[in-house]
Amino acid sequence: MNFFSTLSTGVNTIIDTPTLTNSEFEQFRKMIYDTAGINLSDAKKTLISSRLAKRVKHFGLTSYAEYFKLVKNNVQDEYQTAVDLLTTNETFFFREPKHFDFLRDRVLPEWCSNPKRVWSAASSTGEEAYTLSMVLAEYSPTKAWEIVGTDISRRVVEQACTGQYPMTRAEGIPPHYLSKYCLKGIGSQAGTFIVCEELRARIKFLHANLKSDLSKLGNFDLIFLRNVLIYFDMETKQQVVTNLLRHLKRGGYLIVSHSESLNGVTQDVNLVVPSTYRRH
Repeated sequence: MNFFSTLSTGVNTIIDTPTLTNSEFEQFRKMIYDTAGINLSDAKKTLISSRLAKRVKHFGLTSYAEYFKLVKNNVQDEYQTAVDLLTTNETFFFREPKHFDFLRDRVLPEWCSNPKRVWSAASSTGEEAYTLSMVLAEYSPTKAWEIVGTDISRRVVEQACTGQYPMTRAEGIPPHYLSKYCLKGIGSQAGTFIVCEELRARIKFLHANLKSDLSKLGNFDLIFLRNVLIYFDMETKQQVVTNLLRHLKRGGYLIVSHSESLNGVTQDVNLVVPSTYRRH
């Protein structure tokens, strides 16, 4: 049964949550820094406590130190669960629209031949990658293109693969794209929409750490690395950008958030317009 149509415009034992001590917070802070390069400030202690509290309760533990031991031993793949909880995954469709205007007006007119590849390097739940697919489907002069989306959180990668979102997430999608490339859920899927199969087939979502070996991904003509560097210290920024530039073709574009800059991070790219760089 097709649930999508064309879219126009028991008793539980109560366990008190323990307090996250400073030493316990330092353990989790070091873990996520070593794993993903994310530098958590002291102000994040309350946030981290609330995010991990359900897992502490789930295992019936009496302290965050006990949970940390469980995570380090990777009981029931809990290490990845903790990483998922400690990373931020905020995104939405057509975020920072000037980047997509630049893609349409400056980058795509250069794509006259050869297969082209785009990398959404911190794809979260997929909105950025699907936005890219709509713009490419509409304006790319070559039809031979594909998009790869990666994220350190397996949970959001799995969600991105579905291409299905609550209807409230459609607010940022221009009506033309919405009607052409999305379907509205009906019946049991009411209140949601899904990106059309044609675009979903062009995108591959993978679990990947930007600090690790990414050779399996191949090379790209365009990389989006937006709202990621703000979580890194300078050393990690340099490591991640160097890692990504190994996969950016000569003349390819690297786009970061408007609140980010590569000043002091690398000398291997030239600034084209604010937040947009091109490899020598």
